Amino acid sequence: DVDYEKVANDIIPAALDYEKCPYEAEVNLILTDNDAIQEINRDYRQIDRPTDVLSFPMIDFEKESDFSHVEEAVEDYFNPETGELMLGDIVISVDKVEEQAEKYGHSQTRELAFLTAHSMLHLFGYDHMEDGERLVMEEKQKEILETRGYTR
Repeated sequence: DVDYEKVANDIIPAALDYEKCPYEAEVNLILTDNDAIQEINRDYRQIDRPTDVLSFPMIDFEKESDFSHVEEAVEDYFNPETGELMLGDIVISVDKVEEQAEKYGHSQTRELAFLTAHSMLHLFGYDHMEDGERLVMEEKQKEILETRGYTR
């Protein structure tokens, strides 16, 4: 019953607006299952287990959401056919969306929205390796979701 396209079309632009991206942007969203995401996780991160979401940023940010350098490398960061900024790829396991929605007691739609917002922040250069970074990401995720009405 999850309208995956609607969620993506809600959250991706919401994240772009929230982070004040000054360009039209391209994001590739791939929905898959646990087996396929485990293979990708193993190949790219050397972690041989399924995960909920993987992010593959195209931009090397020195500071999160600082787009000031992208026009210096147009050929690296912009799609020559569309002129859009190529932010990167998001891969989400639909199996994990279902599992985690049940585990956390909210809808699959909300879980998909959360994972999409989370991954978008990674595409903007955010990380959560340290507590301070994690808290920043959590607050931003919450605010992005709230702008589109996705609450717990």
